Amino acid sequence: MTTDVIAEDHNHHHGPEKGIMRWIKTTNHKDIGTLYLWFAFIMLLVGGAFAMVIRLELLQPGIQLVNPDFFNQMTTMHGLIMVFGAVMPAFVGLANWLIPIMIGAPDMALPRMNNWSFWILPFAGAILLSTFFMEGGAPAFGWTFYAPLSTTFAPDSTDFFIFAIHLLGFSSIMGAINIIATVINMRAPDMKFMDMPLFVWTWFITSFLLIGAMPILAGAVTMMLTDRNFGTAFFDASGGGDPVMFQHIFWFFGHPEVYIMALPAFGIISHILPTFSRKPLFGYSSMVYAVVAIAFLSYIVWAHHMFLTGMPVAGGLYFMYATMLIAVPTGVKVFNWVATMWKGTMTFETPMLWAISFVILFTIGGLTGVMMAMTPLDVQYHDTYFIVAHFHYVLVTGSVWAIMASVYYWLPKWTGNMYNEKLANIHFWLAVVSVNVLFFPMHFLGLAGMPRRIPDYSLQFADFNMISSIGGFAFGLTFILFLYIVIDCIKNNNKATSRVWEGAKGLEWTIASPAPYHSFESPPSKEEIIKESQHFHEK
Repeated sequence: MTTDVIAEDHNHHHGPEKGIMRWIKTTNHKDIGTLYLWFAFIMLLVGGAFAMVIRLELLQPGIQLVNPDFFNQMTTMHGLIMVFGAVMPAFVGLANWLIPIMIGAPDMALPRMNNWSFWILPFAGAILLSTFFMEGGAPAFGWTFYAPLSTTFAPDSTDFFIFAIHLLGFSSIMGAINIIATVINMRAPDMKFMDMPLFVWTWFITSFLLIGAMPILAGAVTMMLTDRNFGTAFFDASGGGDPVMFQHIFWFFGHPEVYIMALPAFGIISHILPTFSRKPLFGYSSMVYAVVAIAFLSYIVWAHHMFLTGMPVAGGLYFMYATMLIAVPTGVKVFNWVATMWKGTMTFETPMLWAISFVILFTIGGLTGVMMAMTPLDVQYHDTYFIVAHFHYVLVTGSVWAIMASVYYWLPKWTGNMYNEKLANIHFWLAVVSVNVLFFPMHFLGLAGMPRRIPDYSLQFADFNMISSIGGFAFGLTFILFLYIVIDCIKNNNKATSRVWEGAKGLEWTIASPAPYHSFESPPSKEEIIKESQHFHEK
């Protein structure tokens, strides 16, 4: 009996419910992964629309479109929606879809909690967006919500923002617990830890970061809540509190958060490059140890965001050196990716294009990060557009690029159909050109001294801002093309084989395309695991 026939027969008896209730009640990891990915894409469009308002206002000097307070609401909500609504849920969606089929498990370890962790998200997102319609408008204190801006001077809608952050945190923590339980308890009996694919490794480690970091954020917003409503003075200097303490607590969460959005991206790229180089990944074990090192270091470098708060020289030196240390394991990963491609039989299908451009553009983001790590230089860069350029190179051409690469890589496995390769190529080139037109000029704006989060600027910054805005509008349009490509792939009849890409290795390629509703009722054999983990082990 072929895999396809077994899948068909199985689905006939235990297939999904029909209609809307399938999606509301589902505990199937593939359904929940799909829900996460669509939710993330909708939020990406919402956050992107906010970014378009920002770039439209900055197209020319002077106040053009919106008043300064609404501009600040846009910058705040753009950051929050993109981080908590788009990038993180997209990675959790990929984890749900891929981890069980990569480790030979029938499903996630805690399927009902999995359903709950998704359905909290739309409500949290709706609460966050509803603040626009409240008296005083949405929060306008930046996505970092520093006290006392967020405690003493913020509108009443801030309390709803705090509630939304709590809900988003619940969702993340439940997702992380589920992934850890799944990886430890559900992987195929013959799969050792060092047989696991790198995407599984990166998410396993990311889950520990989430469990460590999200409660810290919950603590910070709870202190904000009591400062605002119950007369405490954690961050109020007049009551004996300290607003700088808020920054310490926030960035103690915020820096691991950066790596929560980066580590799964490293895992994705480590799957795609070996496939299209037709070579095993160079240095699998060093990649795993590098991820562990990055995760550990991410907890002890938080105050590099705070060099201008009057920290003592010894503190500045410690955080400078500790931050620069992160460049070592990150450099190991970049070296390994390049070595994987070196002398490989490379082909340039769409996922490979995204992966190669990830390596190049993410490295640019990393290099500007090293510049900012140096305390005396950061005095110049701090709170300028240089910072904005840096973190967008890390988060957009880093995290979002990896998500794009992963969708193009695994979409045929999810839908059973091949997408239009020609259109996908056009999408890639439009995106890669426009994203650099959008973010690269921001480096020069920052070096020339343009502060971030301002709706107006002097004439000397006009040209680069106009170039940036034009790049921004073009980049925004590429997502509409991406949506068309995905919907066309779901609907067309261009059938994909089970091992979609020549040279692809991993247990997910041993099941039918589209992946059956239930996969791996019986765990894969030891021989199959060894054969499919060849990408990660030089034989």
